[in-house]
Amino acid sequence: MAALSDARCLVVKIGSALLVDRATGDLRRDWLLGLARDIADLRARGTEVILVSSGSIALGRQVLDLGMETLPLERAQAAAAVGQIRLARAYEEVLAPHGLKTAQVLLTLEDSADRRRYLNTRATLATLLSLGVTPIVNENDTIATDEIRYGDNDRLAAQVAAMAGADQLVLLSDVDGFYSANPATDPAARRYDVIEDITPEIEAMAGDAGSGLSKGGMKTKLMAARTATDAGCAMAITDGFVDRPLKALESGAPATWFLAKTDPKAARKNWIAAMKPRGEITVDAGAARALGQGNSLLPAGITAVAGRFGRGEPVAILDPSGAALGLGLTRYTSAEAQAIKGHRSGDIEAILGYPGRAVLIHRDDMVL
Repeated sequence: MAALSDARCLVVKIGSALLVDRATGDLRRDWLLGLARDIADLRARGTEVILVSSGSIALGRQVLDLGMETLPLERAQAAAAVGQIRLARAYEEVLAPHGLKTAQVLLTLEDSADRRRYLNTRATLATLLSLGVTPIVNENDTIATDEIRYGDNDRLAAQVAAMAGADQLVLLSDVDGFYSANPATDPAARRYDVIEDITPEIEAMAGDAGSGLSKGGMKTKLMAARTATDAGCAMAITDGFVDRPLKALESGAPATWFLAKTDPKAARKNWIAAMKPRGEITVDAGAARALGQGNSLLPAGITAVAGRFGRGEPVAILDPSGAALGLGLTRYTSAEAQAIKGHRSGDIEAILGYPGRAVLIHRDDMVL
């Protein structure tokens, strides 16, 4: 079974019902203070933490006095715009006393479906974590329409875990795990401590439960589990309403763990290896040696560019003799790569007219 103490990079999903009091619409500040202590403890021992938090619409409702009824799209987006400020400020205020910096990251489904945006988001998250920042991620409800929405933060959290290369994901929920039936209506329902495979039988057990403020049910949690575990990330469902829920989980609170069959790095490499290259990049002997030693590909080591490709698309990497070295996701278009090949990274801005990334293919986006 996975253990929270083993997490290198942890994603935690927090639903609206945990964050906002349903009766008053107020922020549950005491609960949030306890969560902040949990996050500080994790960070103190070296675990990177990303929060995927609902709550912007629920908080905006109160400010705009919109009540609890279902809102038309334009009013929901207006509430989100108001609530996003309050949500970000709330996390900043509870984490700052622990010496933790925060950042707000707003995403839509398009940001993970489009490879270029996916890579940009991945790079931003990695940079924030390297700077010691705790990213607070939410769906960008202010601009998202049904065509570009996740629709629930369970799946968004799983996609963020895959983007960030996290090894664990925790869904703080209103139930303490995955049950064979709805425990609220079936006293014979049993909780699974560990699920190794999401079988058709497991899928058939999932119902459409959900609280008044949240949209996610057990079906969406299973979808999240499949995304996370395929990306090499173990996932837990546990009761989030308890004080200090992450500490409780680590201390043995009831939960269901979905086990990953591989690690995040291997899962990502397999994903890249299955892609069809859109072009070719030939490197010199020095760059070939550097790649073999686990380094990223710099523009200076490129001698030729072939094919037409966009940012984030897969390209074949060839050695000086034309033999295949591997495959990678490029951070530049074919035209940009052609312009900067053979040049030092410090020359990129002068050549292209705008600043670019130092590497053309990062080692994490490459399989040899």
